[in-house]
Amino acid sequence: MTVQEHFEPLIDSHAHLQDRAFASDLPQVMQRAQAANIGKIICIGYDYDTSVEAVSLAHQYQQVYAVVGVHPHDAKTLNADIISKLYALARDPRVVAIGETGLDYYRDLSPRDIQRQAFVEQIKIAAELNKPIVIHDRDAHQEVLDIIKKEKAGRNQGVMHCYSGHLPLAIELMKEGFYISFAGPLTYKNARKTVEVASRITLDRILIETDCPYLTPEPLRGKRNEPAHVVYVAQKLAQLRQKSLAEIAYQTSLNACRVFNLPQS
Repeated sequence: MTVQEHFEPLIDSHAHLQDRAFASDLPQVMQRAQAANIGKIICIGYDYDTSVEAVSLAHQYQQVYAVVGVHPHDAKTLNADIISKLYALARDPRVVAIGETGLDYYRDLSPRDIQRQAFVEQIKIAAELNKPIVIHDRDAHQEVLDIIKKEKAGRNQGVMHCYSGHLPLAIELMKEGFYISFAGPLTYKNARKTVEVASRITLDRILIETDCPYLTPEPLRGKRNEPAHVVYVAQKLAQLRQKSLAEIAYQTSLNACRVFNLPQS
């Protein structure tokens, strides 16, 4: 990948560096991220063990910050003991948000009532600790919005990760305090709905992410994703908004620093 234009360091706002896909070469992955001018990486937990690993990586690498929580796929694991442990883990100074939580009605790997209960419990953790929340929403748009409104989930701001909804929903979510994050699917040829949202919402509410090792952007689709590849999402966003890569890098990184309360240097 060759990027000629100088730009401010990018922030990959959603990565799973603790995934087994990186077990054999994480130091090299981190070196490539640095070479690609990725200044910060938000490492997201999806159950208790991976949340612990995210915190460990955030202490190992200065540019990494952690988010701790339980994914809707694993909602059935969120018992009282895990909730108590998440409270303790989330107090670590390297933890910048709670998540990823939310609803996934596409795979339904946990019963829907259990998903809803786990979502609400994690909203409570975020509220009590004054941290933003990172939300996964797949095929559950209206219920996610209803819970957000009822529980005031955006009181400390939050992120709708890998956004897949339509424009009116994005506008409602932004009113509730949420930022809208785009990943590799923004670069896919069939992403008309996502492209419309990314083209029209205000730039001061947009984040970029990889969701690595998943959702590799074009032109690398089919290969393992990693933080260095967030540049392709930034380039696509710059094209859609008729902005320079430098402008997109500056604004999306500023947005990430705002929502996650990160240092801007």
